[in-house]
Amino acid sequence: MELAAISDRTPHGIAGAFSRAIRAGEPAPGDRLPTVRDIAAELGVSPATVSAAWQALRRTGLVVSRGRSGTFVRDSPTPWLSPRQRGLVGAGPDGLRLDLSRGTPDPTLLPDLGPALHRVSQRAGVLAYQEEPVLPDLRDVLLASWPYPTEALTVVDGATDGVTRMLEQVVSYGDRVVLESPGFPPFFDLVEALGAEVVPVSLDAAGVTPDSLRRALDARPVAVVLQPRAHNPTGVSTTVARAEQLVRVLRRRRESMPWIIEDDHSSGISVAPDVSLGTWLPDHVVHVRSYSKSHGPDLRIAALGGPSAIVDRIVARRMLGPAWTSRMVQTILLDLLTSSASLDEVSEARRQYMARQRTLVTALAAHGVDAAVPDGINLWLPVRDERAALVHLSASGIRVAGGTPFLADGEASFLRVTSGLVSPDDAPDVAAALAAAAACA
Repeated sequence: MELAAISDRTPHGIAGAFSRAIRAGEPAPGDRLPTVRDIAAELGVSPATVSAAWQALRRTGLVVSRGRSGTFVRDSPTPWLSPRQRGLVGAGPDGLRLDLSRGTPDPTLLPDLGPALHRVSQRAGVLAYQEEPVLPDLRDVLLASWPYPTEALTVVDGATDGVTRMLEQVVSYGDRVVLESPGFPPFFDLVEALGAEVVPVSLDAAGVTPDSLRRALDARPVAVVLQPRAHNPTGVSTTVARAEQLVRVLRRRRESMPWIIEDDHSSGISVAPDVSLGTWLPDHVVHVRSYSKSHGPDLRIAALGGPSAIVDRIVARRMLGPAWTSRMVQTILLDLLTSSASLDEVSEARRQYMARQRTLVTALAAHGVDAAVPDGINLWLPVRDERAALVHLSASGIRVAGGTPFLADGEASFLRVTSGLVSPDDAPDVAAALAAAAACA
């Protein structure tokens, strides 16, 4: 393509010119794009301007980065899973006897949807497009169980949707976002897709460490994403004392305090206290509470609460897209949250998951593998060699997730095991296999 013909030499203009050229076949699929410095020199712009254009092209899926080899026009269909999500499922043949790789709840421990589905036709009406996006009765129930008084509340299509919509409101290209490492892999991909930079923080048995948060705040991030309970992948839940320590660290940056986004994805099945930084910092916290792990992943519903100024922006943006979460789904959730039978089923699931975690950890200890009992449904297992451990378990008929996708950078020596799926009867055999895999080199 003729670079001199590019009149708009902003990142948007450069990206648009290359996008049109790529769609016209010049450069062709598989071709390597000129280097950032070469383009910058020829156009008379800064390398940062060209880098921003390249980032925009990557977000659209037209080009792919291959590290030091350069940036290339994509020559294959855009995968529907983001890079880290594609790395979550461990390698192994079909027909494995136990898949512990996916981080999903046990279907047998989800509440029975039958009664709620039967009653939904009696309670869900066809409303106007411009009606309130949240059913008033559901809002009342959600607010009654919220961990702190919140100005505004809406519902979204799952916890990840809530976190995504919040980040889209506050993150611009070149911003920095604090994420836990290890942490939830799609969040790393999401921050990169927004053109932002990940600033990692570490965890211990009580939650994110104050020192790592203090260092991360030196980068002046616009947002901090935390998992207060049943952290994925470690199973750590933040203690009240640790939450107070984090609040003190944040208050020292009052003039440049970032948004705190809390992903409470396992609220219904967590046994930990309901801790939120919103108790102390309600003007800076958006709390997202999902019902996927406790009531059903396919319901795709979560509540999002926070200051009305930011929640109203999220609601207004949704009105230009999906507009609202299905009121039939909202009615089903309302039924599940108010039915005594459903409440009992979720309570029993919470008890069963904790019993399963304790049983598996005890069985691992019998093989010399020490691990803390995690909250939720996942176990973060240290191993000598991640790849060797994955292969060993696959040969044993067990699939787990490798730990590397859960880290901000580098390789892990861990496995993420969806231990909530391991029944007490299977625990001895699974523990023996995990212990053997952990020792593989």
